[in-house]
Amino acid sequence: MSNYSVEQLPAVIAGNLLDIGAVALRPNEPFTWTSGIISPIYCDNRLTMSYPDIRDAIAEGFATLIRTHYPDTEVIAGTATAGIPHAAWVAQKLNLPMAYIRDKAKGHGKQNQIEGLIKDGQKVVVIEDLISTGGSSLKAALAVMEAGGDVQGVLAIFTYQFALAEQAFQDESVELKTLSNYSALVDEALRRGTINESDVSLLQSWRENPQAFGK
Repeated sequence: MSNYSVEQLPAVIAGNLLDIGAVALRPNEPFTWTSGIISPIYCDNRLTMSYPDIRDAIAEGFATLIRTHYPDTEVIAGTATAGIPHAAWVAQKLNLPMAYIRDKAKGHGKQNQIEGLIKDGQKVVVIEDLISTGGSSLKAALAVMEAGGDVQGVLAIFTYQFALAEQAFQDESVELKTLSNYSALVDEALRRGTINESDVSLLQSWRENPQAFGK
């Protein structure tokens, strides 16, 4: 794949996700999430695994962020389950050790929450697929810290850019960087004609107050 700058990544990755239907925007026929939230966007980044060119673009994007912001990284750790394959591809590109983090410790055997080796003091980047509220990603990052790892940051493919997620990362002093985001997606969809100019304010209102959308 072509190498893109950090500044180019949000638009490029947003376009990739739109190309394969990993994200879909329906401002006038919204989706209903499992949580009950009415949403104009549906995101399933697991689809990226089935497209070699797209998954390689994502892995190269993550590698670019790591080389730029965290050049001393020693371990790549993926969140279970969606972050695991991307962490593996990134670790392979960078020739670094890889581990993954369960949602909770196993109930048998050694009762590990982290699979793979993270040594005390090692600099770790956590790979996630999607940031919604940020809760599960932060839980994974804190598990790495408790195991003695030095978390450099959490990297994700996409974020909805909810204010509560950004605040949660700030509260825990964990840095978050993403390949793309909701604003870049809306801009790219508008450029392509997937949505109309009249849809933009409606889409932005959802990001600012998702609980009130559609009411």
